[in-house]
Amino acid sequence: MNIHPRDIDETPDQEKAAEALKVLRQWAESATASEISQLDPAIARLVPGLTRVNYPSLSREYPEGFSVDADYRASLPDLQNGPSSLIRGAKQQIQHVGISNFRLPIRFHRKDGEDLTLETSVTGTVSLEAEKKGINMSRIMRSFYKHAERTFSFEVMQAALDDYMTDLDSFDARIQMRFSYPDKVKSLRSGLEGYQYYDIALELVETGGVRQKIMHLDYVYSSTCPCSLELSEHARVMRGQLATPHSQRSVARISVVVDCDADCLWFEDLIELCRRAVPTETQVMVKREDEQAFAELNAANPIFVEDAARLFCAELLADHHVGDFRIIASHQESLHSHDAVSILTEGPTFAASSLDPRLFNTLFHVG
Repeated sequence: MNIHPRDIDETPDQEKAAEALKVLRQWAESATASEISQLDPAIARLVPGLTRVNYPSLSREYPEGFSVDADYRASLPDLQNGPSSLIRGAKQQIQHVGISNFRLPIRFHRKDGEDLTLETSVTGTVSLEAEKKGINMSRIMRSFYKHAERTFSFEVMQAALDDYMTDLDSFDARIQMRFSYPDKVKSLRSGLEGYQYYDIALELVETGGVRQKIMHLDYVYSSTCPCSLELSEHARVMRGQLATPHSQRSVARISVVVDCDADCLWFEDLIELCRRAVPTETQVMVKREDEQAFAELNAANPIFVEDAARLFCAELLADHHVGDFRIIASHQESLHSHDAVSILTEGPTFAASSLDPRLFNTLFHVG
């Protein structure tokens, strides 16, 4: 009859683990390479200087003919989609996680009936529940690519959003597509034509089961300071002194929630709305008569940055396509070493008590 000590099944403590490690290292000092090679690799790594002794010999040639089957694919590790026990940090919901700025050519429909293909930067994100480790980000791209050959509209974006919400089992999601949209414009008097490029973004957002279609447009214009204009005229009248008012390149970022029940809001429609509000859009092709006309147009439409926000607001309020909106205007002063800025919002969508610290830096337009 064999009698075992009572502590044989007890869990070893730290002191016993240290003793075992010491025994292992003492053994390794006199063991042969053959004996060490038979150790479990995890145990061998506990012995200083022996971490690679029993590591298998690996091929350095790329296996051109290797083919992945279902069983091999199932064996691949997938830490990002692992259990909640692998979560690092707080187990909190993440509102948006995904990929930004994957680019591909997308075909868009113009109001005049033609299609054009533009390089488009896509951002796709989904929500992540507190108990989930992560998402498979490549699925966002794969879902989007299923629809990339179609002429894009908000309806196509909705189909792509449906796919990757299903693929990633998520409850909230967003797709944003950014591109530079060309539109041919005429000069003021000479009849010349040239392409103006507009930074546009389309955004489809689903939060809490509610979807919103959002369009963003950067509109670049000239702003002549009304105060400077009056002071310049005062110098001319009172003292016969030639003086010029200051004006500067300015940018307004118009963001609108598109009414789902209204007919299509074309890119050209939103551009024309901006031109009606502030007609001093920067010019593409000019002769001398156009430059003179532009000076006259600026003198007829002097605006402070507050005026710009309210002029855009008046046009947006009158448009039945538009729901909530936000106007961010930046007049990049030629008088001051700082800019004049304003923000006007309508409705809850864009209301915010805090701003991105570098928000206005993104309104800088490079010609």
